[in-house]
Amino acid sequence: MNITAELVKKLRGKTGAGVMDCKEALTKSEGDIEKAIDYLRKKGIDTASKKAGRQTTEGQIGSYIHTGGKIGVLVDIRCETDFVAKTDEFKTLVKEIAMHVAALAPRFIGQEDVRQEVLEKEREILRVQAEKSGKPAKIIDKIVDGRLNKFYQDNCLLEQSYFREPEITINDLVKRYIAQLGENMKIQRFTRFQVGEEL
Repeated sequence: MNITAELVKKLRGKTGAGVMDCKEALTKSEGDIEKAIDYLRKKGIDTASKKAGRQTTEGQIGSYIHTGGKIGVLVDIRCETDFVAKTDEFKTLVKEIAMHVAALAPRFIGQEDVRQEVLEKEREILRVQAEKSGKPAKIIDKIVDGRLNKFYQDNCLLEQSYFREPEITINDLVKRYIAQLGENMKIQRFTRFQVGEEL
């Protein structure tokens, strides 16, 4: 099948992947955009997992102030080299993460960052709710685990659906940039401020 420049441009617009990667994905998927996107996502995950052990000692602090000045965010996103940290693509990722934090107000970066006492309290609340449903005792643990996964999706930045593309998570978005820029990247920390919220 002939892969046109227009088709490559369309796929690049949807994924941000490089020209050669888009051509390869379209060739492998016989011109099917959706299959090509899946191919690139899988390739990005593979690329990201190969780079996961590398140190991230460079990066940027990014900020976002929401219209009206009532919500502000600071994020610390790391990469391997100063060269990548200065690219427009990396700056875009930093800005997107900051905007996402402003919009969805995550409490933690990932599941491993949820403090044990928070997790135990949440489990206790979910167990009480599940027991009130009248379900058999042997199913209660499965219900609690399922609802705990929902808790992670709602409260952990990496697990949240990306506000611009709800079909992918923030973790998927970071992996996309890792594949695109060829370096390991890590969301190191973030802080979200909102006027009127208690400290």
